[in-house]
Amino acid sequence: MFEPFGVLAADEALYRLLLRHPPLDVAELAAAAGRTEAETAPAVGRLTELGLVTLLPGAPVRLLATRPDAAVDQLAVRWQDQVAVARTAAAALLADLPVDRRHRPEDQVEILFGRRSVATRFERLQRSVRHELLVLDRPPYAQEPAEPNRAELEILARGARVRGLYAPEALEVPGAFDVFEAVVAAGEQARVHTDVPLKLAVADASTAILPFSREAHEMVDSAFVIHEGSLLEALVRLFELLWAAAVPASRRASRPRARAPSSRDAARGRPRGERAAGSR
Repeated sequence: MFEPFGVLAADEALYRLLLRHPPLDVAELAAAAGRTEAETAPAVGRLTELGLVTLLPGAPVRLLATRPDAAVDQLAVRWQDQVAVARTAAAALLADLPVDRRHRPEDQVEILFGRRSVATRFERLQRSVRHELLVLDRPPYAQEPAEPNRAELEILARGARVRGLYAPEALEVPGAFDVFEAVVAAGEQARVHTDVPLKLAVADASTAILPFSREAHEMVDSAFVIHEGSLLEALVRLFELLWAAAVPASRRASRPRARAPSSRDAARGRPRGERAAGSR
């Protein structure tokens, strides 16, 4: 359960043992686990440092396991702090690169092949969001659209912003509207546009993912991953232009009724739909 956060499996076994018992001292925990005190003490130190175990005052000191939900929150915060430090260090290292190696095209664009690879990378991109996720949403999908997007709900729960721009047909996929209602209720800002030209997701204006092919039957089987640079800036600008011309979508909307603007309207700078799409 905790291995993705760097917790050793043997240490987690001790944590799980403590969960099932009243507070124990190190000797009692070692006996319950069938280990020596010499083996158990360092593991207790690691668990305490990670916030998974609290030391209770008294003699001998007893160990109390942190509630699992609180433990995950603490590990997640610690992990996010470590990622922030790593990103700062990476930026400093980038400055040491020769100028001709800082902006190589092959470092700014990746190509993914395989539906599973695309879906996994999209989820990874969502989990990396700290400030804002931008999404242009239209079928087809690499993931089941009727299932809740737990990664997005986690983004919103962290206090980050999500803006979703939907093609009308995206809300007509069976089950998709229920998911749409859930994410809007959770805080997503949503709009509808009749001419969403491509599928796109941008995390913190630093990384984007979009289909490699324009063919509908190939859209979910390959993708570009775009990193910081002029191409990414252009994609963000495209999103903002479409967003400015789109129709706000209401959580109570059953189906877009007002004509959402097209890309031609966006280019002219005047949205033609004045009511929230599908508002009653």
